[in-house]
Amino acid sequence: MAKLSNSIEDFINELIFESGGALEIQRSKISDHFNCAPSQINYVLTTRFTPFKGYYVESRRGGGGYIRIVKVKFEDDEDTLDTFLRFIGDSITKNNSDELLKELLRREKLTEREFGLMKVALSDRALSQCENKNELRADLLKNMLLVIFS
Repeated sequence: MAKLSNSIEDFINELIFESGGALEIQRSKISDHFNCAPSQINYVLTTRFTPFKGYYVESRRGGGGYIRIVKVKFEDDEDTLDTFLRFIGDSITKNNSDELLKELLRREKLTEREFGLMKVALSDRALSQCENKNELRADLLKNMLLVIFS
């Protein structure tokens, strides 16, 4: 399944690039192209085309349904920080925090060592004594981001 997801991601990225940073397409056309269920397309969109990776995705279901994907260019660190803070909100899962950390590493905002330390500090194991892990994880991550982007 990972291979199919990677192929779908690459295909969508190519279409976005060819269209100048914004794409509007029917979900069924992509699923027909890959001979897969539309839910596979939804999976790729929700896991690979997220705000903190620089994408805005709008979806309309139904007969004439479409997806619109826009590659957002962050103007500066303040824009990036605001987007990340909105994504985190009041609560964030371990998987989503890991994805955000990977994006920070990719953007060279973190070293490998910092990435590893933050990942461990935000892990379920480190937060095992807390009832509201996801809320505490969000608070910790937001404070870490404020230091990184200051």
